[in-house]
Amino acid sequence: MTLSRRNNFFRGGIIFAALSLALIAASGYFTFSAYPEAAASASMRSQGIIQTLIGGFAGPSAYVPFCTILSAVLYSLASIILINYFFEKTQSPEILFFGFFVVSLSFELARAMIPLIKVFPFPAMYLTASSRVLLFGRYFGLFSLFAASVYAAGLDGQKQGNVFFAAVLSALIIALNVPVDPLVWDSSLKIVSGYSTMFIIIETGILAITICTFFISAYTRSSPAYIFIGLGTFLVFMGRNILINSDTWFTPFAGLLLLAAGTWFICIKLHREYLWY
Repeated sequence: MTLSRRNNFFRGGIIFAALSLALIAASGYFTFSAYPEAAASASMRSQGIIQTLIGGFAGPSAYVPFCTILSAVLYSLASIILINYFFEKTQSPEILFFGFFVVSLSFELARAMIPLIKVFPFPAMYLTASSRVLLFGRYFGLFSLFAASVYAAGLDGQKQGNVFFAAVLSALIIALNVPVDPLVWDSSLKIVSGYSTMFIIIETGILAITICTFFISAYTRSSPAYIFIGLGTFLVFMGRNILINSDTWFTPFAGLLLLAAGTWFICIKLHREYLWY
């Protein structure tokens, strides 16, 4: 893939993230007062990594989901702008797919449909559709991280288009086939979907393979930078998990901090690795 075509993907991501930010701001104007009602209707606590540990010590707060949605979209927009700026003239197959991961957090906007439906009498099918959009965004981001590690291991850089469509197709298959209940959501305003335990295992396995692939790449390419990129991948995954599952004021900042630290590790090391190519 040429630099100009790759940069067009980045610019498209910037536009998408900016539109998502505008939509969450507009929806917040109409629905901010409906978040307590939406939170009160939650059937369960969210099940993030940290949430499971602190669930018994702090109760959910109604406005945390709005703040985490806004934070995720802001992170997405700021990060893809910086990636486009710093990598505009730097060829790196890995950064394209990390850029897709960054943009995938803009799909968190879909969670705003629950308070929106409390204000406007939309049919339940809108909740089902928003849930599938959210699932697509989360799994597309996960598959994009995995694809970045595969390119670090030496996959032909000319096949980026094929890998992109494979990631999109895989995320679509999951999003369209997982059963969802539009009337049941957790305290982070995520519609409850089926096979949750199975998908947690799958996500953990993909993360482990991704990190191991970066570590192996550090050995095969004689480049210690990929060790830090692997660590950065772990940080962004943990940060995303903490941020999107937060329902108390204790966790969103920690999630954003991990996301920012992991993003810095990945981008700075990739930029130095490919600076002279």
